Order: sequence, then structure tokens, then C-alpha cells
Amino acid sequence: MHVEADHLVLACRDLDSGSSWLAQRLGAEPVEGGQHAFMGTHNRLLQISSPSHARTYLELIAIDPDAPAPARPRWFGLDDPALQARLVDGPELVAWAGRSPQIDMHRWGLITIGLQPGTTLSAERKVPGMVTPLRWQIVLRDDGATLLGGAVPVLIQWMAGHPCDRLPASPVTLQRLAVRGLPPRARDVMRLRGVQGDDAADAPALSATFVTPLGEVVLRSAA
Repeated sequence: MHVEADHLVLACRDLDSGSSWLAQRLGAEPVEGGQHAFMGTHNRLLQISSPSHARTYLELIAIDPDAPAPARPRWFGLDDPALQARLVDGPELVAWAGRSPQIDMHRWGLITIGLQPGTTLSAERKVPGMVTPLRWQIVLRDDGATLLGGAVPVLIQWMAGHPCDRLPASPVTLQRLAVRGLPPRARDVMRLRGVQGDDAADAPALSATFVTPLGEVVLRSAA
């Protein structure tokens, strides 16, 4: 019952400028994703699967200006004024989602070691050209924040479909995903696979290394 990288979350002020920024740095543009009505957000996606990170994608996400505000804080800390201020300078790697085959088991495991990942919620998103929407379960805190600066994954379990099933191939692949500050007991509870630790004092909580048409590129979370 391993947890492994499902997708990386890159927050941005708006999807158009975020897509241009991503294309300049990775040499590929994300494609249309959809809207999350219950969170007031929308996204674009980029396939980044590799032999060491199968069925993995990059999610570029922003507050949807045409959607009503949700009844709760948005996920991934998007309502944080400090984050929104930083996004003026460009997108930021804010979280990673860990794919679990037993989401409640891993959630309770984190709780037993003193971490509070949140509550398991059911979600869905319509996909253009598909009758059946994507459906998943995801563990979110009531305050919308990530744990330990994003080092702890946001647990997700897909119930119907997966974005990678319809994403076009891209020239970008995830070579390395590293976290700093994740307690060893948390790694053991999740039986984390394919994610490296980084103990350097100046390392960010989350860093991702990509192979791209422009060479090797590293994206990092805020210091």
C-alpha cells in the first residue's frame, strides 16, 4: 500500500500568464483541464510521466475569477495573501499530491504520528468530450493549508478515471522529486515510493527536477 507522486501543484495568478511562464521555463504548454466548482478554481495540465514516476502530471492552478467564492478556504493555500503576493512574480510550486490505494488508512496513519492532514472529501471535475466526470477522494485541511510547507503530500485516491488517461504526451518528464522536513515516521506510514529526502539546510520543502527540451530545470517551493 504505497503512496507515490500523482501530481505536482503549481499555483499562479491566472492561467494564461501561468501557461506562458511554464512554456518559457519547461518548453511545453499545459492543456485545458477544467473547473473545480466546489473550490472556485480552475486548472491546466501537463503530462510529466517518466519510468520512475508513472502516471504523473503537473497541475497549473489558479482562482477562477468567474466562479463564486467557495464556502470554505480554497485548497493548496490559494487564499493566503502572502502566496498571492508572491504569485505576482510568477507561479510557485506549492504542493504535491500523493496517490494512495487506501486513502483513509494513510490518513489515519499520519494522524497517529501527530500530523493533521485533514478530512477525506469526495470531488469530481467534468472533462470536455467525456460523459463521465473524473472522480476522486482527497484529504484536505479545513484551513486549506498544506503541511510542513508542502513536504507532506495531499493524499488522493482516484475513483473514476485519471487525468493521465487523456493527457497528450509532452517532452517534459519528472526526473526527481525531493522533500525536506518530512518526518521518517510519516515516510514509513505512507510507505513512500519514488520520493527522495533532502536534508540540506538551505533546501526548500519541495523541489522537482525535470528533463525538458530546454535542458534540466528545477522548480522549488518558497524558502
